[in-house]
Amino acid sequence: MNQRSIDLLRLRPEMKATKIADGISTNELFQNKTIRPIVKLQNELLLFAFKNYTKKHKNKFYTLSLEKRMEYIENALQRDIKFRNSLKGMIIGQFTIEEYEIYIQDSSALNKRMMSIVIARLKNQLQFFEEDVLV
Repeated sequence: MNQRSIDLLRLRPEMKATKIADGISTNELFQNKTIRPIVKLQNELLLFAFKNYTKKHKNKFYTLSLEKRMEYIENALQRDIKFRNSLKGMIIGQFTIEEYEIYIQDSSALNKRMMSIVIARLKNQLQFFEEDVLV
């Protein structure tokens, strides 16, 4: 393991609630040991990236009901390929070389898991975006 990998792993938060049981799939193990800690580490950046996305789209997000905001988040991450790739890059850039080698073996399935986690985090932190309504 090189120094970059050691430094990256040292930065990541511990995920105490994440269970790593015997017999789980390789993808689930990768999700729990790699993706979740990185998404938690990158949380603030992901929030600000989404906030910027809403500004670029004329702040329509802030005129929507709570239910429609949830849909907006999902649609933004599922349909806007450029935005989705930007968020994936924020996460993949935190992989060690060893993790990247695992990732490329089943990147399609891992990307789905990654985006599901990011969508859930954004939805669970809607109050972060309320600050903009008050300003």
